[in-house]
Amino acid sequence: MAYDNLLIAENNGILLLTIHRPQAMNALNTQTILELQHFFGQDAPARTHLKGIIVTGAGEKAFVAGADIKEFLGLTAEKGAEFSQRGQDVFFLIERFPKPIIAAVNGFALGGGCELAMACHLRIAGEKARFGQPEVNLGIIPGYGGTQRLIQYIGKGKAMELLLTADMLGAEEALRLGLVNHVVPAGEEVAKATEILEKIATKGPVAIQKIIETVNAYFRHDEDGFAREVKEFGVTTGTEDFKEGAAAFVEKRKADFQGK
Repeated sequence: MAYDNLLIAENNGILLLTIHRPQAMNALNTQTILELQHFFGQDAPARTHLKGIIVTGAGEKAFVAGADIKEFLGLTAEKGAEFSQRGQDVFFLIERFPKPIIAAVNGFALGGGCELAMACHLRIAGEKARFGQPEVNLGIIPGYGGTQRLIQYIGKGKAMELLLTADMLGAEEALRLGLVNHVVPAGEEVAKATEILEKIATKGPVAIQKIIETVNAYFRHDEDGFAREVKEFGVTTGTEDFKEGAAAFVEKRKADFQGK
């Protein structure tokens, strides 16, 4: 698939994925959602050598400033539900991707942009970043997982306030509440994300994948996260990575993990 609204650049096993609709503050229109679906459903899984992925937005003003509101105008209740489900399906691909994905939030992350950032495993915010779910200003609610993931990160009370008032969070408050992992000077978001991915890449690859799976299991209503942990702990103890990691620890050397 040829990408019109995504820019892809890879360096040393780290892929930088840029939402590129600067004329629309990188708003998520249907074409962009379909491109994200193809990328995370087919393209990225085939790149088995990746250490991780960084998601960011083009320009300095916006990460993703929401969905493309013009596309909402013709929605009916049935079409609206389909629209929401498609976006949720794409963001589940991101949340459940086996390699770490970090959102490098370089500006406004509103509506679908905030939901995209929350679907990533970690979030790095530039000091000018702003987060919010302003859908009630339009008389609708978030549709790409915002009502569910915002609670997971900042708790029910504060999430309810932000969802009901459409207020925005600045970067420092987002950090204090636990929505983001780090705040950095504007323009240094990708560099910080790269630093973290390089650090994660020194750990056991199978263990990293199982961490993502078991943490996600905590929030799945159809799964017992503790039981999943027991299962995956057993899986990891049977890997070559564990044998190498344990041997390296005993021998006081750096482990040479092979992802097996």
